[in-house]
Amino acid sequence: MHLNGENVIDMNQIVGQYNILFVCIDSLRYDVAIREEEQGRTPVLNRYGKWRECQAPGNFTYPSHQAMFAGFLPVDSKVRDMKKREKLFFSEDIGMGRKAPEDAFCFQGSTIVEGMEREGYGTYCIGGLSFFDKRTDIGKVMPGYFQHSYWNPSFGCKIKESATNQIDFAVRKVHEIPEGKLIMMYINISAIHYPNYFYIEGEKHDSVETHAAALRYVDGELDRLFEAFQDKGDTFCICCSDHGTCYGEDGYLYHGFNHPVVNTVPYKHFLIPGQKA
Repeated sequence: MHLNGENVIDMNQIVGQYNILFVCIDSLRYDVAIREEEQGRTPVLNRYGKWRECQAPGNFTYPSHQAMFAGFLPVDSKVRDMKKREKLFFSEDIGMGRKAPEDAFCFQGSTIVEGMEREGYGTYCIGGLSFFDKRTDIGKVMPGYFQHSYWNPSFGCKIKESATNQIDFAVRKVHEIPEGKLIMMYINISAIHYPNYFYIEGEKHDSVETHAAALRYVDGELDRLFEAFQDKGDTFCICCSDHGTCYGEDGYLYHGFNHPVVNTVPYKHFLIPGQKA
């Protein structure tokens, strides 16, 4: 494992040696994620370490992803000095004297996706929400960062089996990629985004409880994705939410505004060792 000091990843030893998998569980709340973790109801995610309490870079999907693709991932809520926050990627073109922080990979290009492409990675996007559906001009922007991007209606948040469909497709793609070719894959898991009431039989409205049920469903699907990358080779995985969502807290519904529930997200990164032949 390429760790430096106190469990800090040295991305300069990751990039070029590991596949990169970026899983965004769209709209997942930190409080729900940590409760399900502590109760043992997300066994797949629990295998890869505890959720960290972090601050989202945006309060809805579009701004949060634009920041994350530029290298500004969720930051640890407990670290208040910007210069002490862990950074995995850093653009060579911005800030801090244009010197990458220790352990961060200094990338070229406008996004980490372009940066990985310049390092020889094949880049893949499996869309979920409408910002990734490529049916509109705005829905083409972020998929356009990738060499290969995919979406179909069965991946959308209104489809109860969306995570199953997305991961089935992602696994097929991983298995199609030639052996030895490093890839970066991003997948926007849409199941937890509203509507999610249908994950509890008989419910008619979204709630914290249906949100949690959606997370348990997603957890049950993720194992196949992680196994596919294990078969592919050593993989570095980033797994997080882009923002939370409200269900009536202080009178707020959903997201797109600043509220602690929206701004606080779960985050983790971990290594998936490749399967030895």
